[in-house]
Formats: sequence, structure tokens, C-alpha cells
Amino acid sequence: MKIVEGNLVDIINEKIYPAIIKIENNRIALIKRVDKDLERYIIPPLIDAHIHIESTMLSPIRFAEVALTHGTVSVVADPHEIANVLGIKGIFYMISEAKKTPLKAFFTAPSCVPAVDFESSGARIDENEIEKLMKMKEVVALGEVMNYPGVINREEKIMKKIEIAKKYKKPIDGHAPMLRGKDLKKYIEAGITTDHECTSIEEAEEKIKRGMKIMIREGSSSKNMNELIELSKSYNASKFFFVTDDINPRDLRNGHINLILRKALSLGLDAIIALKFVSINPITHYNLPVGCLKEGELADFVVVNNLREFNVIETWINGRCIVKNGKLLEKLPKPAKIKNVMRVKRVEEKDLKVVSKKKRNKIRVIKIIPNQIITKSEVFEMKAKRIYKNKVKDIEKNLYEISSDTKRDIIKIVAVDRYKGKNLAIGFVSGFNLKNAAIATSIAHDSHNIIAIGSNDNAIAIAINKLKEINGGVCIANSKKVLSFLKLLIAGLMSIENHEKVARNHEKIEKFIRKFGCKLEAPLMQLSFLALPVIPELKITTKGLFDVNSFSFVDLILG
Repeated sequence: MKIVEGNLVDIINEKIYPAIIKIENNRIALIKRVDKDLERYIIPPLIDAHIHIESTMLSPIRFAEVALTHGTVSVVADPHEIANVLGIKGIFYMISEAKKTPLKAFFTAPSCVPAVDFESSGARIDENEIEKLMKMKEVVALGEVMNYPGVINREEKIMKKIEIAKKYKKPIDGHAPMLRGKDLKKYIEAGITTDHECTSIEEAEEKIKRGMKIMIREGSSSKNMNELIELSKSYNASKFFFVTDDINPRDLRNGHINLILRKALSLGLDAIIALKFVSINPITHYNLPVGCLKEGELADFVVVNNLREFNVIETWINGRCIVKNGKLLEKLPKPAKIKNVMRVKRVEEKDLKVVSKKKRNKIRVIKIIPNQIITKSEVFEMKAKRIYKNKVKDIEKNLYEISSDTKRDIIKIVAVDRYKGKNLAIGFVSGFNLKNAAIATSIAHDSHNIIAIGSNDNAIAIAINKLKEINGGVCIANSKKVLSFLKLLIAGLMSIENHEKVARNHEKIEKFIRKFGCKLEAPLMQLSFLALPVIPELKITTKGLFDVNSFSFVDLILG
């Protein structure tokens, strides 16, 4: 028998009292109130109900090593990042690796791989593979349905996947940014139950009233708690979750769900209500085999210093103390390797030219919004310089070149096909304030081709070619050389190294990015979402600029 004592936070009966917990055979045998002054608090298991582990740049094993120390007992992970690269083989890899850890990792079956048919992708997940996944106990839901036009129009392929989820009585996660009115009604009527893309109270409230549950996202590049926290105080607590969706290795160093709780309480949310969002709500919604501080249930809980900071003292899973005083008590195995795909042709400076027959041109520009993955579509007039054949080979006379304009914060963005090496698309982006440098990464949601930005073409080419050399990762370069890089050997998305090493390298790259003028909080993650053609408003894929509102490709140069 094991005994744990502390101020027990009973979220079912909404009480806090000093107690001892007796544990037998991995379960809570007894919870007994005691007459003691106790300093520490026993809280329910912390669960991230929607996360893409790949966004941490860590393998499932390396992720577990750090998440457990922050009190994370369980996650519901959508592995659609690796699925876009390696297909169902990548999903099986994530499940297999997670099983090697004490973390209670559950998965959703990716519903939209690729997200849409408007970009080069490495794999497809069809309805037959969805059926295979739904039979697995580790798979608890159908993953976020990003093809909302397909659902609204009742397209056969996506509706078959939804029906399979219903057949196995597993919930269906949503992805419906800015979807309102009749289209939202149709989307929900298809059976979709959650959304994590709300950015305003009005949007979230409409979705709640129509029957959805809202995942309040507080990740690295998308932070919606400030906008949505007041709404969560006005409706039944069972309607909400806190999730990260995507969190980078730097932020994970500081905390995980415990960090979100800290912020929620600082914004006035009651501790018991906040804890419901990250424990009983996901347990109930996804039917997770996770205990929630009740007699007879599995002994899954966390011991923290207080209900303000949520600094983790102990993490208990299945009646075992896994973490004590911030230290993982057991050594986890090294991550297994898996074959990567990086069929990228070498990029030359001349491949990155944008040419026009006019000296003045109006162009579409992707305008980023800090701390959001939605963008705006804006139009700028750009001057172009005459091209002379003796300066640039293979380009005919009487053409003009449109280049980056760093004075107005307009720089090039490039998407490169990494699966067949065929397509390369060029656009312009505003909001990075990057000067005299280029960044390239093989993390480009959701198909994960190469995406790069830069103020000059030579730097962009150097950064892209370095990714080809290292078989995927992140790189920053100037016009002469590579300045820093991070290898991501698992599908070009995750490292085999431990969290601390990855976080240090990630931080080093971000320091260079700031040195060259960028002030964004999470520039690498913000960049990675500029290729996602299911998030408004304007994005770039390997096939060109994509207007999400019209769900169609648009020309870079107007007229």
C-alpha cells in the first residue's frame, strides 16, 4: 500500500480538503479526510485534449520525458503531421513509441491527409485505413475535420470517414475557423462535436449554442485564452477544454498544461473549474481509461505546490510515482528511427525570381497576425527592376524582377515540393520584419513540404539546400553561409535528441531570427502555418497562392 497526503482538490463535488490517499493495485483504495494543515495540493490528472506531438520537434518518447515532469498524465494527440509525410506507417510509429513511456497517450485517426488536394503531399489516409485505426483501443476519435467545405457539401470521401467514426461510437473532432451561420449548422449536423479554432467570443458562443464543445487553445503561435476566458465563465464547465494544439520546444521547457492553468487562474477563472477543463472533461468526452481522484479508479493524479503556480512535485500514473521533485524517476528508451522523405532538387538563385512585363505591379501579400495562425490577404504596389540577360542567365530581355522590399516589410516566401521535387511556388509575406537573412523549414502544415522566407534570393537558396543536405529540419542563413540549423531526422518533423538539446538549438536559431529584425514571439511556428490552406485567409502551397475564403488558387500579380 502507498499513501499520499495533501489538500485534495475534489472537482466532482467541488471541494478542497486535507486528505490522505491510499493506493492498492494501481487504484485508489481510500480517500480519507484528515485534520491537518497541509501545504501541497493533490489535483486530478492533467490532460492535453488536443496536441500535435510533432510540433514539439520531439519524438513521442522525448516528449513524454519532459511532459511528465510538468504533470501531464495523458494526451489526445492527432498524428496528422507525420501521417502527411509517411502515411499510416507514421501513425503506427507514434503509437508504438508512445507505448514505451508511462504517459497515457491516446490518438485520433487523421481525417484529412492531405488536408485538401491543393498541395503536394507525401501520403494519403483513405477510409479503409481509418477503419483500421478506429479498431485500435489507442485511437479514441476521428481527428480534426479540416475539409469543412467537403462536410458542408456532403462529399462522399469525408462523409465515409465520419460514418466510420460513428460506427465505432467514437467522437469526431472539428476544425472550423470562422465558420458561422448555415454552413456551421451543416458542419455540426454531420456529427462534429468540438472546435479548437475559435478566435472570438462571438464565434465560440455560436458554436456552443449549436451544441459544440470549445477547446480553448493556448499554444506557441496561437493563443486564444485572453479572448475566450470570459465566455468560459458564462456556460457550463463541461463545454470547455484547455489545449495547446501546437507547442514548441522552447515553451515546453517552461511548462505544459500546468502553465495554462496558471494563466487561467491569473485571468480570474476558478481553480476547480479550470481543472475540470483538463481532466474530467477530456476523460468523459473521449472515454479515456484515466482516473480522476475517485475511490476505485486508477491512481492518476498530480501533486503541486499550490493552486496559483502549479509547480509539479509529483506525477502519479497507475499508482506509480513517475516524477518526484521535477525529476523523472525512470529512464526511457532511445527513440526508434524511421525512414524520412526528402526528394528536393537543389535550388538556385535564378529559380527564385519573380518576373513581370511591367515596371509597376500590384501583388497579393500574405499578412501575418502575431500570435494567430490566420492571416490577411493584402495588396501592395511593387516597383520592379529591369532584368538584363548578361546578369541573370536563362531569363529573356524586357522583363522586370519583383524583389523583396524590406523597408516596407515585404519579403519573399517560397514553398518547395519535398516528395517529388517538381513544384516550387513563390509569393510575398509581410509581418516578419526579417532583414539580410532567410529561414527554411521542413515543418510546413499540413503536408510538410519545405517553406522558406527571406530578404534575398541567395540566402533563401542556401537555407533550402541545407535542409536537403541534413534530410530535414530548420535552418537560418545569410547570403554567404548557413548560420545555424536543427536536424529533424524523424520525417523532417522531430528530432531523436532529448528535449534540452532540441530546445537549445531551437533557441539559438530564434536568437538569430531576432538579431535580423523579427520580433514575433514564435516565428518558426508562425512560419510553419503559412502553407496550411484550410486556415484563412491567404496561404501558399507548392502549387501557388491559395485564397482560403474562395477555396481556390489566385495569381500573385494582379491584372
